[in-house]
Amino acid sequence: MATFSAFDGTTLAYHVSGQGEPLVCLPGGPMQDSLYLGDLGGLGARHRLIMLDLRGTGASSEPVDPAGYRCDRLVDDVEALRAHLGLDHMTLLAHSAGTNLALRYTEAHPARVDRLALLTPSPFAAGITVSGETRRETALLRRDEPWFPGAFAALEEIMAGRATEATWQAVAPFGYGRWDDTAQAHQAAGATQRNEQAAAVYGSEGAFAPDATRAALAAFDRPVLVLAGELDLNSPPAATAEIAALFPDARHVVQPGAGHFPWLDDPAGFVRALDDFLP
Repeated sequence: MATFSAFDGTTLAYHVSGQGEPLVCLPGGPMQDSLYLGDLGGLGARHRLIMLDLRGTGASSEPVDPAGYRCDRLVDDVEALRAHLGLDHMTLLAHSAGTNLALRYTEAHPARVDRLALLTPSPFAAGITVSGETRRETALLRRDEPWFPGAFAALEEIMAGRATEATWQAVAPFGYGRWDDTAQAHQAAGATQRNEQAAAVYGSEGAFAPDATRAALAAFDRPVLVLAGELDLNSPPAATAEIAALFPDARHVVQPGAGHFPWLDDPAGFVRALDDFLP
């Protein structure tokens, strides 16, 4: 683990592993310890992974002002990391809610981004919505799973505005391509790795400016990979295709049989998709 100082003096941590060209990785959650990314299915065998712990998560310190957790304000933390690493420009990889931060960073500092890899991306920064019908259709792909009846009933409760801690737990299997021991251990660990106070601020009023972001992405001419999971209820392929369409040079790849964490569902397939894209 190494540390650096953010613009407001907050001490932030990052973790380096692997070999090869640097790949700066932004976790999702939102505001979850980067530990849940693991080694991204073995991607570190060919790339030097630089995993940032966002402020208030993992080994990073909490800011004095909680408003610093807002997504647009975290852009300065990513820029401080780039400067600390001595990189004139970088390849940026982000997962889930962290893709909102990657998009806002690319909007603010397009010349600093060589390539952009968005894994099962969140649509909020781009102003894209996912309909309830799209989520139901995606969920129904799992109708033959033994856990499906209870999980689908919980999903209906959530979409009806009656979410509880129990319903969120019940829909957890939808996040993974296989609800096996590995997935269950990953989900259980993730529940303890999130800064809930920070997560509540991350997407608060002012965090996103979709019109400005979309205009900036339309002018971003570097290569982009948008990787979706075929079975991902959180970021269905129909929505991720809309995100890819915002860029002039984007490749939209749907990983078969994968959920929201594609490096766990099929590590080899995931690494192949990234290797085909990364320099």
